[in-house]
Amino acid sequence: MLDHQDHAHPKTLRQHLRLYFTGFAMGAADIVPGVSGGTMAFVLGIYADLINAIKSFDVTALRLALRLRLGELLTHIPLRFLLAVGLGILTAVFLLSSALSHLLETQPTFVFAFFGGLILASIVAVGVRIRWSAATVASLAAAAAAAFVIVGLPALQNASHDPLTLFVSGAIAICAMILPGISGSFILLILGQYQHVLSAVRDRDFLTLALVAAGAAVGIVVFSRVLSYLLRRHYQVTIAALTGFMIGSLRTIWERANAGAASLPQFGAGEIALALGLVALGFVLVSVLDHLQSRANPFISLFWRGRQPEAAEALASD
Repeated sequence: MLDHQDHAHPKTLRQHLRLYFTGFAMGAADIVPGVSGGTMAFVLGIYADLINAIKSFDVTALRLALRLRLGELLTHIPLRFLLAVGLGILTAVFLLSSALSHLLETQPTFVFAFFGGLILASIVAVGVRIRWSAATVASLAAAAAAAFVIVGLPALQNASHDPLTLFVSGAIAICAMILPGISGSFILLILGQYQHVLSAVRDRDFLTLALVAAGAAVGIVVFSRVLSYLLRRHYQVTIAALTGFMIGSLRTIWERANAGAASLPQFGAGEIALALGLVALGFVLVSVLDHLQSRANPFISLFWRGRQPEAAEALASD
């Protein structure tokens, strides 16, 4: 699997900080429609631990909680892992929502150029680790086609913001949020809830946020079990599908970077250079982070002679 280290039980300050900043990267990505926090978790090496941590909220956990057996409950649930990642996500959401919202309105091309670079690097980093076969190729193609269609769906107009709609929207969005390539924010956009939820974050409308969070809690507990099963029983096919989701999601990056145009925007040379520079920056950033995690990123390994062959062999054998 991609997650060889056990991040679910952090012990040192450095381990906690690593999880916090991973969560921060996930939160920052999830704010932007079309970019998935699951991609960040995937590339930064905590994806399997995250799915298993969420899955730990089960009947056993409920029984231990009702019996007030808190010590056993904390052993069963990787609470420190979830707190570190969760705090990072919340910090990013509350600190960056206003700034990113402004940039998305005023500089969408540059924002999506940067995140496009992140996704391209993620596709390369994960794709080279797949054992290609007819099944994995078919899985990748089907997922890419599905994501391509999903991200092209028009947003609902005049959508209701009643409690049930907010709850269901949160449940659906969280499933996308933990899938690399499909953004929970974009699902909220399709459902006509994105601006409403973003305004609730800015205005500290805790009732709206609580309804969305309750739906998200139910959705993620159920969906994490599906993902855990697929990763455990059909790992290569599932990873290929997750990579396909990232490929298909590039449609929304292109369309939003071009503000719906069918060709490159009519920018000056300096603006085009800046956009390409941001793509390169995003690509290099994820590639470096992936190499620090795996020691086997194909792009960085071309320039970084400190690559550890045994790490690459271990990844290829999964």
